Amino acid sequence: MDYFFYDRTYFIFILPALILSLAAQLQVQSAFRKYSQIPNRRNLTGAEAARQVLRFHEITDVPIQPIGGQLTDHYDPRNNSISLSQPVYGSATISAVGVAAHEAGHAVQYAHGYFPIKLRALLVPVVNFSSRLAIPLILIGLFLPLQYEGVIYAGIALYSLAVLFSLLTLPVEFNASARAISALERSGMLSEEELHGASKVLRAAAMTYVAAAFASILSLLRLLAIAGNRRR
Repeated sequence: MDYFFYDRTYFIFILPALILSLAAQLQVQSAFRKYSQIPNRRNLTGAEAARQVLRFHEITDVPIQPIGGQLTDHYDPRNNSISLSQPVYGSATISAVGVAAHEAGHAVQYAHGYFPIKLRALLVPVVNFSSRLAIPLILIGLFLPLQYEGVIYAGIALYSLAVLFSLLTLPVEFNASARAISALERSGMLSEEELHGASKVLRAAAMTYVAAAFASILSLLRLLAIAGNRRR
């Protein structure tokens, strides 16, 4: 049991992931804060920008609604809706337009049958179920005699589904940002300088998903190392 909490794998695998995740969060907050203070030249709010991106792709059946919090913006494929946080929904800044366009990009992905986002949506219930069981199984396995080590590896196998999900999220997020920037440029919603700012915000946001994927991989490697050390 000491392996799980105090062994050196914490410093080898977990600490670098925590540092990268913190750096990514600080970067996205800094970029969003900077460009949320700069109005866009067309005075478009986030909600208006999302609607225009959808119209640019001839999509008219996706509702856009405000939601509480900050950086809580998301597209929900279950009801085919976009939820924008208050700093985005009604703000006419470069950050607001970039973030809203990104969420509209997810709606475009779904409407156009982009396979990774469809697959990710199918995996959500599976990953939710496996994530709840993974760590309890691993902890139980650590208490059992060595001949029952299959319990630990069953937990690790379930945890690996969450790792797969985090990796699958990367192309979905990068593609949504690419669709957003393309629509903003081709429709003339943002100037070249404003596009540069929106791109910086979206790149910073994308790094949080890279950090999350990196952290999930390192956590999986740590679990495998713990299981291997137990055998020795």
